[in-house]
Amino acid sequence: MTHPVYLLAWRAMLTTVQHNWLLYCRPGFERDCVQETQARQVEAATGSGFAVVQGKPRLVYAQLAFARQLIHLHGEVNDLPERDRLTPLLAALPAEPQQFGVLWLEVPDTNEGKLLSGFARRFQPLLEAALIKAGRMKHGAEPRLHLFFPDKNRALIGSSDPRNSAAWPMGILRQKMPFDAPSRSYLKLAEAFETFLDKEEQKTCLTPGMLAVDLGAAPGGWTWHLVQRGLKVIAVDNGPLKGAAAQHPAIRHLRQDGFRYRPKRPVDWVVCDMVEQPQRVAALMADWIASGSAARAIFNLKLPMKKRLEALTGALDGVRAALNAKGIRHHLKARQLYHDREEMTVFLARTKR
Repeated sequence: MTHPVYLLAWRAMLTTVQHNWLLYCRPGFERDCVQETQARQVEAATGSGFAVVQGKPRLVYAQLAFARQLIHLHGEVNDLPERDRLTPLLAALPAEPQQFGVLWLEVPDTNEGKLLSGFARRFQPLLEAALIKAGRMKHGAEPRLHLFFPDKNRALIGSSDPRNSAAWPMGILRQKMPFDAPSRSYLKLAEAFETFLDKEEQKTCLTPGMLAVDLGAAPGGWTWHLVQRGLKVIAVDNGPLKGAAAQHPAIRHLRQDGFRYRPKRPVDWVVCDMVEQPQRVAALMADWIASGSAARAIFNLKLPMKKRLEALTGALDGVRAALNAKGIRHHLKARQLYHDREEMTVFLARTKR
């Protein structure tokens, strides 16, 4: 006689529709995350920090700005028994792929999700041991196996391709706040460099002695991170720099309008975190790159409360149009980072081809 728990898991697998995707996002941005995929919404409760969409044979993580993580959804198990979650979860695993390289047990990035994190940490070694015993896990295999718990009684089971997903559990790249950083904005630029540049690119594009301009620098969080990486910085802001950034020898503070300033010679980087309309900031950054004032840029776009995707798309399309009109090859990427709030971080660089 088949155990009823197995039947429950099997029914859950039968109701799974092909081409379902699980995406994580910043809580409150579920609708924007779904709209960007152009797929049909299956689940996206406001404030949940995740969404399930359906109908797209393939999504490309690098092309998604609002999604923290992209997971191919295989199935769902509901009404998990408290005394034995292991049995129904193992029964619900897909037959293919036969092996997974790593297991990530994840929870929503919400206050409710934080209460589940302890459960996930305790449960993970038990499930890993069972997967290894069953021959379903092997170091170096692909893809990753994800078990996402919206609550203790429900699990979404999926997998991710390391080449088409974020490299961090829950899609979150956490940064440490230095004690001497002038502001928490330090974390945003630190995360941006790790997100947009791989280790080799960081070695070549963030060489000590390079020159950067920080527009809207005060109180100095982004300027301070650039200095910690060995760059010299022209900090442009009518407001004061704070803490160690105020007197650092590698920092030159100019009390000027960030929209009017231009360097006397080209610089390696321009960064910008000014509170202004996204289209205006995007146009400013496009002009810096198009004119040759800077080789690369990282900037934040402050998104409106409504029509966020429309505002982002319009700003990025404006950048592309400005550079394409001058025949300038470029690389443009946007991502809502973990340390962002109502904003989007953008990387822009000239390319040789």
